[in-house]
Amino acid sequence: MNAKASPRRMPRQRLEAYLQRARNPRPLVVEGKLKRMVGLTLESVGCQAAIGDQCRVIRPGGVPVEAEVVGFSGDKLLLMPIGDVRGLAPNARVIPVGRGGQIKVGDGLLGRVLDGTGVPLDGKGPLDTSEHFPMSGHNINPMARRPVHQPLDVGVRAINALFSVGEGQRMGLFAGSGVGKSILLGMMTRFTSADIVVVGLIGERGREVKEFITDILGDEGMARAVVVAAPADEPPLVRLHGAMLATSIAEYFRDRGFRVLLLMDSLTRFAQAQREIALAIGEPPATRGYPPSVFARLPQLVERAGNGGEEGGSITAFYTILTESDDQGDPLAEAARAILDGHIVLSRRLAEQGCYPAIDVESSISRVMPNIAESQHQQQARHFRQLYSTYQDNYDLINVGAYTAGSNEQLDEAIRMYPSLLGFVRQEMNQPVSFNESLTGLEQLLANATGAAGVGV
Repeated sequence: MNAKASPRRMPRQRLEAYLQRARNPRPLVVEGKLKRMVGLTLESVGCQAAIGDQCRVIRPGGVPVEAEVVGFSGDKLLLMPIGDVRGLAPNARVIPVGRGGQIKVGDGLLGRVLDGTGVPLDGKGPLDTSEHFPMSGHNINPMARRPVHQPLDVGVRAINALFSVGEGQRMGLFAGSGVGKSILLGMMTRFTSADIVVVGLIGERGREVKEFITDILGDEGMARAVVVAAPADEPPLVRLHGAMLATSIAEYFRDRGFRVLLLMDSLTRFAQAQREIALAIGEPPATRGYPPSVFARLPQLVERAGNGGEEGGSITAFYTILTESDDQGDPLAEAARAILDGHIVLSRRLAEQGCYPAIDVESSISRVMPNIAESQHQQQARHFRQLYSTYQDNYDLINVGAYTAGSNEQLDEAIRMYPSLLGFVRQEMNQPVSFNESLTGLEQLLANATGAAGVGV
């Protein structure tokens, strides 16, 4: 090095840049070759990249296929494509492009519909965003989280009164197919008192995306909402990223102090996408064909929701869990129940009777309700559940006419009140009921029940 280029004679800024480059030399980008494709997995040799890094696989026509590193074996990299793989050929060039996982965020997201990679689907032009946020979010010290103490009005009478939801709570919505979960999600989206609503439509039918936005969400709901849609025909990595993208957007608004309602339909499709990826790279299946990584991914996603610090906002999250043939013993359902703060179960029998939302009062619970509801409210909700459960336990006896009135005072009261109890749960999809109206309705309902004075009404 000559004297003119000596670091000691450089200006201070150039000297710092010189030393920085010397300490962290830029690695050379070494291209690899595509050697094998089995199912959804691409195998590349000759290049080095870390888990989560992005790569471009060049097709013969020069159009690249985006892929992500999901594993490795010896000198082979295992890639999962993000786009269409048609046209790929052996020995295609594989070019590492560095670490991915940054998304664009900002107020320009409101009212927009994005795909699982953050690209707009609504034809409204590019996003007006300038900030960046990590796709994987950031961990919050459990001791720094604000406790759940404030109720959140979701606009649904049965949930407000019987299973009160707190700001920062994570709830599961357990349902089989065709029992009205999308309608219930739409009601909460339009009626909630939250500032921002983020909806993740993960792995559902593509037809339902347009219908949910136009028919269920509507212009009123979209005004303060962001929708991330990754339908079932998308590659599993896009569906996985869609759930993470929706959560990251919710985290961004929470960190700015907003009260966010995150609705994800569904957590089951997220788990199935992870299962497809894990099985494709050789992870052995475990419970009902789900590899262990699936059950590790679930809490990693769910724990990102909740309250922020003392000065931050909150993410109140509802995750739908599809129960096959209404089987509540499904391993995904059991895993979700263990990591969520409560669950609302939708009943097929109530749906067949035309009761919407078809909430199964006996099977549903909110674990944080004792922390956010007053004592009188809790007693009234408990009395409602007792009457409802008493009737359901004796349903067959009542239905065949084997019960004689006067044999059991509590059952007599439950039989007399049951039509009113069912009417309280039923609600029109275009009729919001506020939190205070829900409590007033519950109090008035139980005022007509025998022994209501005993529950503080």
